[in-house]
Amino acid sequence: MRLMLTKLSNIIILLCLSLAATATSFSFEPSSSNKKGGITSAETLAVSARSAVFSGALLFGLVVPAASAGDVGRGELIFRSNCAVCHPGGQNVIIPDKSLQKEALEKYLSGGMSEESVMRQVENGKNAMPAFGGRLGNDDIGNVASYVIASSEAGWE
Repeated sequence: MRLMLTKLSNIIILLCLSLAATATSFSFEPSSSNKKGGITSAETLAVSARSAVFSGALLFGLVVPAASAGDVGRGELIFRSNCAVCHPGGQNVIIPDKSLQKEALEKYLSGGMSEESVMRQVENGKNAMPAFGGRLGNDDIGNVASYVIASSEAGWE
C-alpha cells in the first residue's frame, strides 16, 4: 500500500511539474499560423507540455532515456521550422527511400543511426540536403538530432 501511495504522489507531483513547466514556457507571441510553415503558440504549448511531462517522468524515474545530446521538444520546433518541408512526418520528398524512418537511417546514414551521425549530416549536408551548419547553432543541431532519433525510434507517431 505504501509503494502505491508513493507512486501516486510521484504522479501528482509529475502533473504539477508539467503544468508549472508548461505555464512558464508558454510564449505569448502573436500566432504565426498565417505564415507558411510558421509555428503557432498552441503548437509551442503542446511541445512544451510534452517536454514537461517527459522531464517530470525522467525526474521521478518513470522513464529512462537513451543518451541524448539535446532537448527533444526544442528539436521538434526547430525541425518543423527548418526540416519539415522536405521531411514531413519523417519522410523524404526528394529521395523517398532515404527517409528518417529507423530502417532508412540504419541503412543510408553515414555512421549508422545515432545522434552524432544525424548532427554531422545536418551540419554538413549531403547530396540534395543542404548544410545547416551556417544557419543553426550546435545546440539547435543537437536538439534536432535528438528529436529525429527519438521520433524514428517511435515510428514518427
